[in-house]
Amino acid sequence: MPTVQVGDLKDDDFLLDVREDDEWQAGHAEGALHIPLSEFTARYGELTEAAPQDGRIHVICRSGGRSAQVTMYLVQQGIDAVNVDGGMQAWSAAGRAVVTGDGTPGHVL
Repeated sequence: MPTVQVGDLKDDDFLLDVREDDEWQAGHAEGALHIPLSEFTARYGELTEAAPQDGRIHVICRSGGRSAQVTMYLVQQGIDAVNVDGGMQAWSAAGRAVVTGDGTPGHVL
């Protein structure tokens, strides 16, 4: 399983958040693309349109389980994808910004 630590992420890295809507609304990484795991296969085209053509997709969830599933699927499709170890919990613990839809501070559910 290709994995990356939160501390290794750069501000301009492409981030895919696969948490559910209530988790996303409570707080997420600014600039992340949100496609819940429960809708992932139906909305796969949104990812292929938004993701950088030759870039890496960094997949994140709350703690790393759901994002690991999506990462494995993407790797099987030949896409350069990595799981963000520890998920949004590690993101928040590292002091990275967590925001709501209107840009105000959020929290990780």
